[in-house]
Amino acid sequence: MTSIQVADEVFVAAAPSLAGAVVGDRARWRQWWPDLELTVVEDRANQGVRWTVTGPVDGTMEIWCEECMDGFVLHYYLHAEPAAELPTDPRSRMDAIAEMNRVRRIAGKDMSFHVKWLLEGDRAAGAPAVAAEG
Repeated sequence: MTSIQVADEVFVAAAPSLAGAVVGDRARWRQWWPDLELTVVEDRANQGVRWTVTGPVDGTMEIWCEECMDGFVLHYYLHAEPAAELPTDPRSRMDAIAEMNRVRRIAGKDMSFHVKWLLEGDRAAGAPAVAAEG
């Protein structure tokens, strides 16, 4: 098991065919994770992307867009180890790992809500999902 384990999901009320343009936009990756170097392992278009990551943490990361009802569930996963040496004191070590997990959970949540905002726009709660054009 890796020290840093992040799993999160959010429902996006927009056509699944819209996901790839946002999730696959490499410029956004630098915005979402400015301190990570991402290497694409698998680009699955509207279904998401899998990466290896290096930087302050080393491991794997994934966004999986699973079609659901009239939209999709954006799943986010990060499995990584700290790149820097951790404190040797057990309590300090646990505190450092907990803080790294917290930072990565927040970054993942920020990303997923940004995707939601970009695709849903000003859609009112309870309104139909944003449809693909054409």
